[in-house]
Amino acid sequence: MALKQFVASLTVKTLSIFALCQYTFAAEPVTLGLSATSSVNGAIWLAEERGFFKKHGIDINVTNVGGGAARAISAMVGGDIQFATAGGAAAISAALAGADVVMVASILDKGVQKLITRPALKNPKDLIGKKIGIIGFGSSSHTVLQLLLRKWNIAIDKVQLVNWESSPTMLIAIDNGTIDAGVFTEPTVFIAEEKGYNVLADLADMDIYYLQNTLSVGRGYLRKNNETATGILKGYLEGIAHFKRNKKDSLEVLKKKLRTEPQQEKYLEKSYDLLASTYYNKAPYPSIQGVKTVLEFLGKDNAKARAADPNSFVDASIIKSLDQSGFINKLYE
Repeated sequence: MALKQFVASLTVKTLSIFALCQYTFAAEPVTLGLSATSSVNGAIWLAEERGFFKKHGIDINVTNVGGGAARAISAMVGGDIQFATAGGAAAISAALAGADVVMVASILDKGVQKLITRPALKNPKDLIGKKIGIIGFGSSSHTVLQLLLRKWNIAIDKVQLVNWESSPTMLIAIDNGTIDAGVFTEPTVFIAEEKGYNVLADLADMDIYYLQNTLSVGRGYLRKNNETATGILKGYLEGIAHFKRNKKDSLEVLKKKLRTEPQQEKYLEKSYDLLASTYYNKAPYPSIQGVKTVLEFLGKDNAKARAADPNSFVDASIIKSLDQSGFINKLYE
C-alpha cells in the first residue's frame, strides 16, 4: 500500500514537473521586430498589450528595429530577432540573395502610401530633377516610389532620393523646402493633405498589388519551432480581430505606442478607420499576387527574380490550418 502511494505521489510530481517544463519551453522569449513605428502595426501592439500572445504561450518582446524593411529583415537574418514585420520586397530580395527567409502572413496586400508633393508639382513629369523623400533605402516607401516611377516611365536616376528616419521629419523637410515630395503613410499623410500639399498618387486607388506589411521568419526557425510560430500567428490573428471590432481600445493602444499628441488624434482616428475597414485582411494569407508584383519589379534587373516561383517565398500552412479549423471565424462571432 505504501509503495502504491509512493508511486502515485511520484507520478503526480513527475507530471507536474513535466507540465512546468512544457510551459517554460513554450514561453521561451521570442523577439518580433517592427520595421517602422506605424499604425499599420496596430494589431501586433494590441496582441502584445492585451496579452493575446501570452494567451497562446508566447513570451514576446516586440521591438522597433526602425530604418525600413531591409534593416528589419537583415536583423532577422542575423539572428537578432526571430520574426519581422516588413514590406515584402525586402523579404523577397533577401531570399533571392540566398537568405533563409519566408513570409507566413500578409496583413496588407495593397500599399497604404501616398506620394505627396509641393502644390506646384501637378503631374508625374514634374518630378524629374526633384528631391523625393523616402523612409530608408530598401524600404516599402523606396520600392513603392520605384514602382510608381516605372509606371510613369521615369528612370530612377532622373530624380534625387533623400533618406529620412520618419514621416513626420520628412514632412518638415517639405515644409522648409529641403525636398519637393515624399512617400508618406498615415497619419502623417492626413496632416500633409490638410496643409494643402498635392496627392500625386494614392497606392490604394491604383491597380498595384503590393506586400505592404508581411510577417517573415527564417525557414529553419519555422521548421524547428512550428508550435511557437503557430502561437505567434494565433496571437496576431486575435490582435487583428480585436483591432477591427474594438475601436476605442485600439485607439488607446495606438496613442500610447505612437505617442500621439492631442491635436493629432483626429488623424489617428482616420488611420484606424482605414485600416480596420479597408486594409486589414481578416485572414492574412501571404499574397501570391503581391509576390508576383515584386518579382516583376525586381526582374527587370535580376535574372533570379525572373525565373523564381512566386510560391517559393511564402508558407501559408499555419494560416491555412487555422482558417480551415474555424479558428479565425470564431474570433468574429
